[in-house]
Amino acid sequence: MVETKTKPQPEKLEAVVIRFVGDSGDGMQLTGTQFSDTSAMFGNDIATFPNYPSEIRAPQGSLYGVSGFQVHIGSVEVSTPGDSVDLLVAMNPAALKTNLYALKPGHAVIVDTDAFSKKNLEKAEYTTNPLEDGSLDNYKVIEVDMTSLTKEALKDVSGLDTKTISRSKNMFSLGMIYWMYNRSTDHTIEFFNDKFKSKPHLIEANTKVLMAGFYFAETLELIPNSYTISPAKMPAGTYRIIMGNTATAWGFLAATEKSGLELFLGSYPITPATDILHELAKHKHFGVKAFQAEDEIAGITSAIGAAFAGDLAITTTSGPGLALKGEAIGLAMMTELPLVIVDVQRGGPSTGLPTKTEQSDLLQAIYGRNGESPVIVIAASTPANCFNFAYEASRLALEHMTPVILLTDGYIANGAAPWKIKTVAEMPEIKNNKISEVKENWHPYDRDEKTLARNWAIPGTPGLEHRIGGLEKDAVTGNISYEPKNHEKMTHIRAEKIERVKFNIPDLETEFAQEGDLLVIGWGGTYGSLHSAVKQMNDKGHKNIGYAHFNYINPMPKNTEEILSKFKKILVCELNSGQFASILKIKHSTFDFLQFNRVQGLPFANDDLIHEFKSLV
Repeated sequence: MVETKTKPQPEKLEAVVIRFVGDSGDGMQLTGTQFSDTSAMFGNDIATFPNYPSEIRAPQGSLYGVSGFQVHIGSVEVSTPGDSVDLLVAMNPAALKTNLYALKPGHAVIVDTDAFSKKNLEKAEYTTNPLEDGSLDNYKVIEVDMTSLTKEALKDVSGLDTKTISRSKNMFSLGMIYWMYNRSTDHTIEFFNDKFKSKPHLIEANTKVLMAGFYFAETLELIPNSYTISPAKMPAGTYRIIMGNTATAWGFLAATEKSGLELFLGSYPITPATDILHELAKHKHFGVKAFQAEDEIAGITSAIGAAFAGDLAITTTSGPGLALKGEAIGLAMMTELPLVIVDVQRGGPSTGLPTKTEQSDLLQAIYGRNGESPVIVIAASTPANCFNFAYEASRLALEHMTPVILLTDGYIANGAAPWKIKTVAEMPEIKNNKISEVKENWHPYDRDEKTLARNWAIPGTPGLEHRIGGLEKDAVTGNISYEPKNHEKMTHIRAEKIERVKFNIPDLETEFAQEGDLLVIGWGGTYGSLHSAVKQMNDKGHKNIGYAHFNYINPMPKNTEEILSKFKKILVCELNSGQFASILKIKHSTFDFLQFNRVQGLPFANDDLIHEFKSLV
């Protein structure tokens, strides 16, 4: 009698965190994106965190040339890309050295043994081979001759050079992960067919390597069984995985459709904001006019011209570019024209950390102009709601006739998450202050009694000719005025106009405890980390902790003081040295604000937050 071996059933997991790391030319971003997209189609909740080197092409095999992509998938709510890693895929020694710290003890690391040459070990500053010296004994090491196996899989495919063959090894690792986590390869093969439809040899090559990795994992005894993560329970609807920059661009497209205006984008490329320009440039059929200017100043001043002409006007940048745009933002504020400035924050100062995240542009956004120059400042908090807040920034600019600065950051701009697709009909109404006919005794600075927004007279309209510029204006006629009391009056009017925006935005809401011992406060892209940590504390019985997240910074929601008064201690958590805490201390000086700050170019770590919360409860 022959004994047949039964195939083990996949082990069920609630969630898993996987990190792909290698040289910047190893295709780790593509590998991670394909795994994320496939898992999203399966129905998992997802959060991703791409981590690029700042150098365009760092020396191969160097510690500072490592590129990574982390993905957290689950059948439960997923708010962050995760802290500790369940599976690490390291394509070379430098990738292993710079990322091993994140791997949980006892968990698996897949390495390409072909990359662990003497030369590569030296580049990674290893004195001995970690695969041989016992330093990895606390982990389950899966050694794979990935480069050699890739070459073997492609030996019969014609039209491939040595470099192309070597670069295909990322698909070998992806095939292994697809088997390990019970994922289908269909979506990725469909991706190959679409991307390389004019190069059939590349379709064949990538497909062969992907399947070679899949079947290798199936037969490898070092991997005893596969795992499965069930679909997450999410509200009914049609979803797609979306990156923050793409969501921002689409939010503007929705706003231009809803408002009935044409969209003008005047921008200069800068990391990590450039993808918004790229995305909007694809959509001329929506009435988008995308202008890549010669510098940051030309980008914003062209947008001011478009706002004067009656367009929904946008400019995009990051911290250094926001500094260059400062004078022109003051001009848009002085002329009281609707303009949206998107600042995708990155590590600073100066060139700083171009590919890393930070929240250190807040004070620049609020105060970074000469004179009394208040503008609306709002902040998105997840990759998906970048769509909502791009739309909201447009609405506020058009309804209040003022510049709006929308803050995102590198973490949510390049990260991805499931987004429930919306129709334009579902979005709130967008009004504007355009006038098309001359009324008796018309003046360019006539204002709406409720909002103080001035009317929007489009040039070329007979009878609506008026002066415009950066010099102070008469409160009624708009003519140049140096009269002291008029200047003071206009200064107060412009400030009051921004202050009244609080009546056109939602109240601040508190998650978890509505009153108690500790209120955790965050703003912008830290939402996922802070929400996850406070939820974990509540799940463990600490029901006296609440969480308030600010998306509206200037002005703040009108019930802010009421919320603050319900808690004994207030902790403000930021990826800077305490900028929002400083603003809260100015605006609400009767409260004592504690601070928890990190300036490392990385999101908050869950364990660090929980340790801090426990020390205060």
